[in-house]
Amino acid sequence: MARFILTRLLWMIPSLIVISFLAFVLIQLPPGDFVTTYIATLASSNEVVDQAAALALRERFGLDQPMLVQYFKWIINIVTAGDFGMSFEWQQPVGELIWERMALTLILTFSTLIATWGIALPIGIFSAVKKYSIGDYIVTMFSFIGLAVPSFLLALVLMYVAVVEFGQEVGGLFSDEYIQAPWSWGRVVDLIHHLWIPVIILAISGTASLIRVMRANMLDELNKPYVTTARAKGLSEFHLLMKYPVRVALNPFISTLAWLLPNLISGSIIVAIVLNLPTAGPLLLQSLMSQDMYLAGAFVLLICALTLVGSLLSDILLALADPRIRLE
Repeated sequence: MARFILTRLLWMIPSLIVISFLAFVLIQLPPGDFVTTYIATLASSNEVVDQAAALALRERFGLDQPMLVQYFKWIINIVTAGDFGMSFEWQQPVGELIWERMALTLILTFSTLIATWGIALPIGIFSAVKKYSIGDYIVTMFSFIGLAVPSFLLALVLMYVAVVEFGQEVGGLFSDEYIQAPWSWGRVVDLIHHLWIPVIILAISGTASLIRVMRANMLDELNKPYVTTARAKGLSEFHLLMKYPVRVALNPFISTLAWLLPNLISGSIIVAIVLNLPTAGPLLLQSLMSQDMYLAGAFVLLICALTLVGSLLSDILLALADPRIRLE
């Protein structure tokens, strides 16, 4: 296992180098650059920027240099100093912009994960054990509804219900007085008070799909000979389920770590925009639209790094949970 982990870690280095270069190139493929977008924005407000001012802006942001020079300066600063560059649009260090959003993104994502797993796991087991019962049909019906309803539509409905029925503020994760306030118990309570709407919205589609996956895997395992043998030896039904088929059927849940970590940034951007959430997704979208290449490049690089780390963690946990896939 140690050799496997070390090999995977070593392979991450060239992978990240290649990914960072491709990300930097792809971000600059659209015609124009940040200055072009900035000038177009000013033109829409009847402000005119002459050619000399545009050249000065490109020189200020380093956009007058060849793309390879820009890339090597960027990646060398990241490796040697941990400096992701300066955001053109926000005029702030990219690292500060990213990390201030990541804390709230982590809270929202892991709250959603706990809710998703806490609901999907027992319901999926129940649906498989009580196959073709009324309860199974009800679970199946709600699973299909959860998969079919768009998240942004559900967000609009829950916002309406929260305002009309409960009189709660919607949009964002904090009340006005706590948006810029330092962390305190009052701010934590206010965050929890606002957190339930996005958690429900984000958990519904994930819960619906995992229920279907858990049910299908459990049905495959319940009909295998080892389950019949364990039942013949006198094991209680609960002990039998938890010790054998559930453990094997959990593999898809563990595998979700491979996409869970990158999903911290890129997942549910539309819902975050509808609910006005101060998470990483809307900032990534805005950086791509404005061609803020250092901010967008840092986000893409972080997504790729989290994908590699998530894949490694899921492989390790799968090897620990399921002896059939361990490397000798």
